[in-house]
Amino acid sequence: MPYNDAMIADNLRRAHDTSLLTDREKHLVGLAVTMTRGCQVCTRNRIEKARVAGISDDVLNALVNVTAAVNAGVTAATAREGFRMADRAAEEACGELCATENSSNRH
Repeated sequence: MPYNDAMIADNLRRAHDTSLLTDREKHLVGLAVTMTRGCQVCTRNRIEKARVAGISDDVLNALVNVTAAVNAGVTAATAREGFRMADRAAEEACGELCATENSSNRH
């Protein structure tokens, strides 16, 4: 049975039909999402559509910078939480004595 993306396409179409966002906002959000997902072909397509819609490269580059900064922040926060969770799990598995002996080795 071939893949059927009709439900996804319908959801995308309904999302784009909203009157709560301007076309410009939709272009910028779409571009930020495709960059975050890492799809170079989708990103190229979104850049081309944004340019046709009159969005300047200065604005697009500002969007790239904001998107990169937000993603970097999320990555750093995720890593910090991962380290915190790993440290907590090690302390629970090891017990108080082991955690006290090894606490000076973690920074």
